[in-house]
Amino acid sequence: MAKNLLIVESPAKAKTIEGYLGKDFLVKSSYGHIRDLKKDDGAIEVDNDFKQHYEIPADKKQVVAELKKLAKEAEMIWLASDEDREGEAIAWHLYDSLGLKESNTKRIVFHEITKPAILKAIENPRTIDYNLVNAQQARRVLDRLVGFELSPVLWKKVKPSLSAGRVQSVAVRLIVDREREINHFTAESAYKIIAILSTGKAKEIFRAELPQRYANKEEAEQFLKDCIGASFKVSSLDTKPTKRNPAPPFTTSTLQQEASRKLGFSVSRTMTVAQKLYETGKITYMRTDSVNLSDTAIEAAEREINSAYGNKYHHKRTFKTKSAGAQEAHEAIRPTHFEWHSIDGDASEKRLYELIWKRAIASQMSEAQFEKTTAKINISSRKEDLTANGEVMKFDGFLKVYLESEDEESDAHLEDDNNAILPPLSVNQSLELVEMNATERFSRPPARYTEASLVKKLEELGIGRPSTYAPTISTIQNRGYVVREDREGKNRNYGVYTLKNNQIVNTTKSEVTGTEKGKLFPTDIGAVVNDFLVEHFKDIVDFNFTASVEKQFDEIANGLQEWTKMLHSFYQPFHNEVEDTLKNADRASGERLLGVDPASGKNVYTRIGKFGPMVQIGEAEDEEKPRYASLLKAQSVETLTLKDALELFKLPFSLEDYEGKEVSVGVGRFGPYVKWGETFISLPKNEDPLTVNQERAIAIIQEKLHTDAPVAQYRNMPVTKGKGRFGPFIKWNDLYINIPVRYNFDNLSQQDIEELISAKIEKEANRYIQQWESEKIAIENGRWGPFIRFGKQMLKLGKNAATNQKFTPEDLAAISLEDVKKLITEQIPDAFEPKTKKATKKAPAKKAVAKKK
Repeated sequence: MAKNLLIVESPAKAKTIEGYLGKDFLVKSSYGHIRDLKKDDGAIEVDNDFKQHYEIPADKKQVVAELKKLAKEAEMIWLASDEDREGEAIAWHLYDSLGLKESNTKRIVFHEITKPAILKAIENPRTIDYNLVNAQQARRVLDRLVGFELSPVLWKKVKPSLSAGRVQSVAVRLIVDREREINHFTAESAYKIIAILSTGKAKEIFRAELPQRYANKEEAEQFLKDCIGASFKVSSLDTKPTKRNPAPPFTTSTLQQEASRKLGFSVSRTMTVAQKLYETGKITYMRTDSVNLSDTAIEAAEREINSAYGNKYHHKRTFKTKSAGAQEAHEAIRPTHFEWHSIDGDASEKRLYELIWKRAIASQMSEAQFEKTTAKINISSRKEDLTANGEVMKFDGFLKVYLESEDEESDAHLEDDNNAILPPLSVNQSLELVEMNATERFSRPPARYTEASLVKKLEELGIGRPSTYAPTISTIQNRGYVVREDREGKNRNYGVYTLKNNQIVNTTKSEVTGTEKGKLFPTDIGAVVNDFLVEHFKDIVDFNFTASVEKQFDEIANGLQEWTKMLHSFYQPFHNEVEDTLKNADRASGERLLGVDPASGKNVYTRIGKFGPMVQIGEAEDEEKPRYASLLKAQSVETLTLKDALELFKLPFSLEDYEGKEVSVGVGRFGPYVKWGETFISLPKNEDPLTVNQERAIAIIQEKLHTDAPVAQYRNMPVTKGKGRFGPFIKWNDLYINIPVRYNFDNLSQQDIEELISAKIEKEANRYIQQWESEKIAIENGRWGPFIRFGKQMLKLGKNAATNQKFTPEDLAAISLEDVKKLITEQIPDAFEPKTKKATKKAPAKKAVAKKK
């Protein structure tokens, strides 16, 4: 038995570390937290200084039992969970649950999983930092109390099954407030003047712009009229050198933002991929708000820059974290080996690693150098000057590797001339006017939040910490308060006056505005819950208050405040608000009176109903029952008009029968649909059901028939094909198989299909095999006998091969991991057998009934 037991959180991390340590160390995983607060109301004794009652979940009992056994046999136990509050809390839970002793327990931390870092950590152990543990306990207890007390209020006063959280509620408020800003925004137009000028030489053409804009078309047109026959000359030239510095290395927040902008990753996906990179020793710890690099990292970056790009590209830099409440003294996120420009791994891991490597290496590179020229162009007939800007790169510096993205995408028609190259110009040089345009442009509303920009805003407000951003944003979407989606824009006309050859021509052009991609939108229920919390629980959704709570957690972590005292100061006022709201608050539904139905003379309302947003004609107290209609997905209780509401009552409507079956169009729980006989076919995204006619309905039905038609058979089961979010696929026996580009999707042969399905089955089988290594395996007795549980999979044990008898409790206790692997491997093919048994049994019953008739 190994002398040392080292416990980490994840099996992937354990596997990596085990390769760095000798035979004296056994590395095991706790699979994250091994215990949590009990699920019932008695988990926290508020009147007893917030004493907590923990429990070990059923799926962790075997892990704890194994770790206890190994800990008793080891001479020294090393707790090596992550170096943050949550990691410290995991170490404490292990210490307490396993019954460890201080005399033979050591706590070690490291921010990268490399052999030097692990060995250095073992040489410098410490004890558990109870300030960090208490900070994590304070956060966990406070969030549990808020959730447990707020949720029942929402059930009674808004809608059943709702829930609320402290940081999540603030995030929802930001999104709701921004949506209302946009809804109340009125675009204002102004005319932008741009001239195309020439020096008279071939191809020496450049753009110049009038700095001010004109509020109306009359002023813009007059400017162009005054320029008819005018002369143009260069009145001044200003050329000066400029430089651009690289951004600091990534923190958790900036990594999430840049991965969203450059790679299109969601915040949660970024953290999942980064976790894999960290656990396999490729990057440093990915939960950090520090931009600092260690001396070792700076030296390694210098060597790599000098080797790969040359000495002139290196410039040593040290960055300091601006945040006063930086949670832990970690490094920034960086590669563990700067000489690894790329890595092995899946596509997501490779792309994220490359982003991290480029950002870190660029931070230690020379600034980019430019020469910027500004030319003022005089117009003989006007007092205003046109301005032309040009920029020439003299030395690329860090731009050779990396350029940081920006949050807001500019409209396609807004051109940036700052990087244009001007032709050679001189003061008093005469220029020729090629063309001048006065183009109508509109002011834009505030941008909706993306996941990345929401993280940035939360960080600016001091709300949340590196470990909370991803779960916060995932939670508000999972609860249905916010949706992340694309939305199509609308056509908008704009005017253009063009002066060319001393003639002014007025044209009207069209552009698409308001297109949204990957933006966060509040749902109706999210808006109603937000308004209810703002009215009755101001502190919970107050930005300053929530930020001050985070600062208090920081103070607890630094030993400057007692954690139970902080909880007492928060809890009693909050609890009083809960009691008062339950007693006095009215029920909230977001109800809004839209107007009067011309046909019946009854009031028309929109509100949140039992099954979601709806419209109601009439009162509940009327003798005749009210009529109801569900809102379409793109509609909102807050912005719905009376006209749109009345249109909804046209649904469902019937069309002509098709192939002997009734056809109708309606909207249901899962959105708009065409119903053909007993088949419901969802309409394509953003298609208005009220515009569906007979021809369109038939096209939708035929498309469905074509998609569902089998293209082949495999193991006596049909194979169908289609195109989805991730490209073309075939479907067989509930398995979806993506089609690689090397196959001709439109002309798949039987051999192609067999290859694709066989490869998919093998891949799934390998995945199952890997799960026994990376997930807890339990051997349990169930209703139909003993079975193996690994992850979400359950496989029956059957009989003991050695005795050909059912497994006895003694047999189960003696099963080794190798036995388990073999049993899982043998049963994997059964998971993919065609599921036809039930259908076979039912067939004779139907025939018997037919005979009786």
